[in-house]
Amino acid sequence: MLIAAIVFFILAASLGLVLLTAILRDRPTYKPIVFMHGTIAGIALIILVTYVALGHTDTLLITSLVLFVLAALGGFTLFTFDINDKPIPKKLAIMHPLLAVVSLILLIVYVAQTV
Repeated sequence: MLIAAIVFFILAASLGLVLLTAILRDRPTYKPIVFMHGTIAGIALIILVTYVALGHTDTLLITSLVLFVLAALGGFTLFTFDINDKPIPKKLAIMHPLLAVVSLILLIVYVAQTV
């Protein structure tokens, strides 16, 4: 179950890299990628929440989940700016993936420890 979440998060990160590149170059984002990135990351987050809801409460896992939720809130904020054609704050555009990558690393470490 968590392997699927990790795969989805990595796919979302790949799409996010395309978006971050556009933002940092002051270019418009490609809207289908914006929607795919959010949808895929959302699916991964739902898988992770489901896993935790099934009773898995390791500290590393919960920390990863909390950080992913914070990253998702940052992503939703970025989405709101983008969809309303407002300039996207570059600091937030950089913080969002950094937080998500830290969360992903914690999740991978948790999975590696449980194998």
